[in-house]
Amino acid sequence: MIRRAQPWLGTLVEITVDDGAGQDAVTQAFAEIARLHALMSFHDRASDIARINRALPGDVVDVDAATRDVLRLALHIADLSGGAFDIACAPWLVDRHIVPAPAEVHPAPRASSTVFALEDDGRVVKRDAGWIDVGGIAKGYIVDAAVAVLQQAGAIEGCVNAGGDLRAFGTAPVPVAVRSPRAPGQAARHIMLCDEALATSGSYFSARVHEGVVVGALLDARDGRPLVAAASASVRAARCAVADALTKVVLATGDCRHPALAAFGATAFLT
Repeated sequence: MIRRAQPWLGTLVEITVDDGAGQDAVTQAFAEIARLHALMSFHDRASDIARINRALPGDVVDVDAATRDVLRLALHIADLSGGAFDIACAPWLVDRHIVPAPAEVHPAPRASSTVFALEDDGRVVKRDAGWIDVGGIAKGYIVDAAVAVLQQAGAIEGCVNAGGDLRAFGTAPVPVAVRSPRAPGQAARHIMLCDEALATSGSYFSARVHEGVVVGALLDARDGRPLVAAASASVRAARCAVADALTKVVLATGDCRHPALAAFGATAFLT
């Protein structure tokens, strides 16, 4: 097996693949990760996301096909979850100094479907003032994209792991240890993953005190409530993008049988 790692997506991304694919396949996969990271970064002013955030109501923004895919899936999951997951939650993250303000005029948090729309030709129309952050879904999408590159290059078995958002492909089971939220250096659960994805979300590394209140990068997009309880949510699904987003739904609702999971054939557990 070939195993390589690089720092991307705010974490360490590790690719493990059968040596039949060759080193070039891994290099191509990391190149795709870098490309998508640049497209969907909240911080990079040249990214698709930053250009959407700076756009004024009525503006039309041309974006990459991958960005359109992420925005379309995010809108779908926001609808299925009743807004528990919504990428237009960024104003709350800015308020809490989790991410920097994209522009001087600070919009109110609102549903993503009121902030932007996707035209039939794939362009993004800014409907109303608002900021979006795809950090809660893009990492999983990029994992899926890296797997696709590896498979197109002839890889048969492997795994892409981006800091706990991972996808295994092939017939060989991949052992996965899920961190204990109360003791992140220890494993709370061990599972085997085979030709599917797993994502886990918890606040054990991002939680901090802001203006006397414990906050973090995770929140309930319906009301901005910080999700900082000593718990994590893990979701198994066919696609890592789906698993990534649905972990926030489970954390926000506490419901491992939420209808949004069934819509994708996903399963979840809280730790």
